[in-house]
Amino acid sequence: MKLWAGRFSKEADERVNDFNSSIRFDSRMYAHDIKGSMAHAQMLGAQGIIPRADADAICDGLDSICGDLQSGALLFDPQAEDIHMFIEQELTKRIGDAGKRLHTARSRNDQVALDVRLYLRDEAAAVRALLLKLLETLCDLAGEHLETVMPGYTHLQRAQPVTLAHHLMAYASMFMRDVGRIADASARMNVCPLGSGALAGTTYPIDRAMTAAALGFAGPSENSLDGVSDRDFCIELAAAFSTVMMHLSRFSEEIIAWCSWEFKFIELDDAFATGSSIMPQKKNPDVAELVRGKTARVYGDLVTLLTMMKGLPLAYNKDMQEDKEAIFDAADTVKLCLVTFTPMLRTMTVLKDNMRAAAARGFINATDCADYLTKKGVPFRDAYKITGGLVAQCIARGLTLETLPLDDYKAASAAFDTDIYEAIALETCVRGRISAGGPSPQAVKAQIASARAFLQREAADGGLEG
Repeated sequence: MKLWAGRFSKEADERVNDFNSSIRFDSRMYAHDIKGSMAHAQMLGAQGIIPRADADAICDGLDSICGDLQSGALLFDPQAEDIHMFIEQELTKRIGDAGKRLHTARSRNDQVALDVRLYLRDEAAAVRALLLKLLETLCDLAGEHLETVMPGYTHLQRAQPVTLAHHLMAYASMFMRDVGRIADASARMNVCPLGSGALAGTTYPIDRAMTAAALGFAGPSENSLDGVSDRDFCIELAAAFSTVMMHLSRFSEEIIAWCSWEFKFIELDDAFATGSSIMPQKKNPDVAELVRGKTARVYGDLVTLLTMMKGLPLAYNKDMQEDKEAIFDAADTVKLCLVTFTPMLRTMTVLKDNMRAAAARGFINATDCADYLTKKGVPFRDAYKITGGLVAQCIARGLTLETLPLDDYKAASAAFDTDIYEAIALETCVRGRISAGGPSPQAVKAQIASARAFLQREAADGGLEG
């Protein structure tokens, strides 16, 4: 019999039971539900709302249920309405009438709002820890490739010379922002809705601050209507996870391109690539492609949450049961992608010579040629025009700026001298870009140091746990 059956004169249709049930997906919150119930029972006992002996019996019974679920001695009942009812009914089976007192001064509305916050608090911490491991990998790789010259691109056209280290640290900057977004969302999520009741609180003399503190929250939610109907924290986390996936997808797109014979900048380890069932020569970057594809899935979870909430009046509505599958899937997907992407990146082989050869083509040192003239007193717009003419000559004659004869340089401008070749050497171009945030080894070392300091601060805050 359903715990809410007293008002009804007949059983619900089996189709309604199946449609209404959430045990198949909310059962993953069993430990969080038990944790919240134990804190609630202890508060009820401390406040004299239920006998202390009953509160102790409830906590002992819940602890045994948790242990049995973890060991497999107790299995979830697929016929149960949800994880909350399943645990309460099992508790009553084990300890009798004391178990029926657990739900005093509580509603499933504030109970589920609590469980989801507790669960997502752990999920957010897990994603944050995985991002920090990815950041460590990026810093390590960047430190190994401070002098690995490659083309930098705009519009997917070769633009200016950079290094692989500089390119990697651009992604490090993105992922550091992601860590910050998740931390911000977690801070706003960290209020306790328990005690909001169904929507209007309770007449019992509960101590909401006690349960909030026992569960590690910053404090209780300020408004009981908002406490049970708020799902902003799900949306905000899904948005943060979507941004993580967008960054992973951009990175994956570059990995996919770099693996191709057209680029051949890297080669993935055999453990992180797949083959073809018909073409024996193929080595496919399936991990990166799946990350790119799964990004759409997480975006869909975010849109589901936004669309679900957009027309709901206060307070709780059954529509909100749909929050869990969406946010659970978003968390599962981003974790799965990070767990796979990081070792793929760490084990790839960088083909430095191919990167350097690509950088030597495409006249990506043309800006440095113009800067050379500007530093010798030629106005930049004139220097720009002169250099553009030299590039046109090179294209027509099958040359590069490095191989263009000095006489042709001098014919274009008397400011040119033999030092032009040193000035436009790719290594010189990269090393000369010493401005903060630039690609010179000196500038990238500072970026790596900043990222490592960020990692140390996060480690001190527990961000590397899990």
